[in-house]
Order: sequence, then C-alpha cells, then structure tokens
Amino acid sequence: MIRGAPAAAVERALDRAEPLVGARDRTGSAIRGYAGELPDGRLVRDVLGRRPIFVGSDGEWGFGPDGLADPDPVPAGAVRSADGSLERAFSLPDPDPVADRRAAASAVGDALDASLGAVEDDGLAVAFSGGVDSAVVASAVDAPLYVVGFPDSHDVAAARTAAGLMGRVPDLRVVELSPADVERAVPAVARATGRTNAMDVQIALPLFLAAERAARDGFDRLAVGQGADELFGGYAKVARAPEDPRVEADTVRGAAREVTRTLSEQLERDVLALRAAGVEPVAPLLDDRVVRAALALPGDLLVDSRGERKKALRLAAREFVPDAVAFREKKAVQYGSLVARELDRLARQAGFKRRIDDHVSTYVESRIGE
Repeated sequence: MIRGAPAAAVERALDRAEPLVGARDRTGSAIRGYAGELPDGRLVRDVLGRRPIFVGSDGEWGFGPDGLADPDPVPAGAVRSADGSLERAFSLPDPDPVADRRAAASAVGDALDASLGAVEDDGLAVAFSGGVDSAVVASAVDAPLYVVGFPDSHDVAAARTAAGLMGRVPDLRVVELSPADVERAVPAVARATGRTNAMDVQIALPLFLAAERAARDGFDRLAVGQGADELFGGYAKVARAPEDPRVEADTVRGAAREVTRTLSEQLERDVLALRAAGVEPVAPLLDDRVVRAALALPGDLLVDSRGERKKALRLAAREFVPDAVAFREKKAVQYGSLVARELDRLARQAGFKRRIDDHVSTYVESRIGE
C-alpha cells in the first residue's frame, strides 16, 4: 500500500529515476510526497521524505513507529528490499538556476497558485503565525486560523496584525498558553516524536498544541507552511554561507540545497506530533511544483544583496497577501511563541540548572515516562 500516490506512478518514477512524481490523487489534490509498500514488497519513501515510514527490527513496517520493534525510518529517496538492503533510488533534482530573475519569481508564483488551488477546505484549519509562509497558505482557504503562544508573545501579536491586514480577524483563534499547557504537552510530544532533545521538542510543541485545539474544535486536517524555510533560503546559516560553519556549501544556493536535504528529519518530527494531536498535515508549500520552482532559483532570489531571506517567495506572495505581510520578518516558532523560554523555566524549576549540559533536554528525558 502506497500513501500519497498510486503505486503505478511510483513504479514509473523508479524506472525513470524521476524524483518528483507530480501526480494527482483521486480527489484531484496535488501529490505532496509518498511512502509505503510496492506490490513486490519493497518499501519506498519520496526524495524529500514528506511522508514518514518506519521498519521494525523484525521487518514489520508502518507509517508511524508505534507497535514496531526498535523502529527505524526508511531514509528519504530510498527503496528498502525485503532482505533489509537499502538502495538510494532518488536524488534531489539539481536544475541550472533560471537566469531571468523575473521569470524565476513568476514560476514560484504560478506554482504556489496551482498548489494552493488544489487545497480543499473540508475539515481544514490553518496553523497561523502571521509570517509569510502561513499567511500564503491561509490566503487560499476559508478556514479558521490557529495561533499558539503566550499572551505577550511575538507570534500572537504578529498573527493578530496579519489577520487584520488580510481581513481575516473573524477567522483568528488564539490559543493562549499557560505554563501548565507546556508542562502537560512535554511528555506527549516527546513520546509521539521519539525525540527528547530540546530543539525538537521546542519546535514540535507549539504545532502539537495548535493541532490539539483544532482537533478539539472538530477539524481533522491542519494546513501548515512547512518547507518554506528550507526551499526558499529562510535560515540565517544559509544567508551567511560560506562563512557559517553550520553548512558545508560555499554558496547560498548550495546551502539551501543542503538544508533542503534535511527536510525528512524535520517533517518526520512534525507529522508525528500533528498526528498524535489528532490531525493530518496539509503542506501546500511542499507540492512538487513548488519544489521544482524553488530548486531552480538563483542565489540572489533566495537571499538578496541586503540579506533579505526568502526573496522569491516574498515577491510571489504579493499576489496572495498584502505587502506588509509578505515582507514581514518572523521569529522561529519556538521563540516567537515563547515556548523555548517556558521550557527553560520549567527545566530550572524542576532542578535542572543551566550549568547542567543541555539542561532542557535532560528535563524532557525525565518526563518521558509520565
């Protein structure tokens, strides 16, 4: 069984070494990744790892790790045979950059329009932080917008401002956090994702709490802006390439490709957290068409000469949201929601002082059995 694409389409992609299938499912929605078992028993996962798949030590597999013995994820772009051998079937496409900057930015806009047009509103809510990624996604759907954060957080303020500029104030639902909310969610997020390191928990926790509230309100799908930072040059380490030691590439474009190849690790965490909260993710910015357009961008449309990140995405976003939203700078969710600050406080309150190496991760590990 393959999720996300017909098995025949995946088999054709394997025969042709075509990493982006670009198929459509039976409802007409664009394919955004696939994973599962082919008719011959091989397991496969798409090149970006947009859907997780796990194998236990006994060979049993599943779309999540629950119920599997010592589960390991199938690597993105790989095929796993019944004997356990792995073959790298797909590599991330590496097109030449489009020389015409206007044409490159226009291609991003066309891809976004096509992807967003395939999103169905039924049962859908939107994770909304007020930044360009979530705002573009929100622009296409008639659905409630959920922002998570402490009352004085950047994300709550930014979401209110963006909703006002977009005429979406009635749709905004603010999930104001308390310390008790974060404390309660820590073991749930750690168990769901199988991760206890501070950064992963800090990132997944706001998503989990937004999804939990949306599920409680009767929604079973949550639209997210995942993938934009990786594909469009949203990270500081990409903007600072090659000086930043966190990337090996010697160009901005190369650094963006480098972080894009890590998407499978981020998406595995996010998908498992969202499913544990009771929703399925919808990620329009990870549509094959958007991925192709992003990979063809020249470096100065990822980060421009002034250091503005995600330049092409922001230019394309002007067709969907007001300029003040398209060009708004945003904090990472763990800081914008103040979840990272609260986790640090909870760890210290529990006796894990900052002098302890990685005290927040140690605190999370102490809560995993609860």
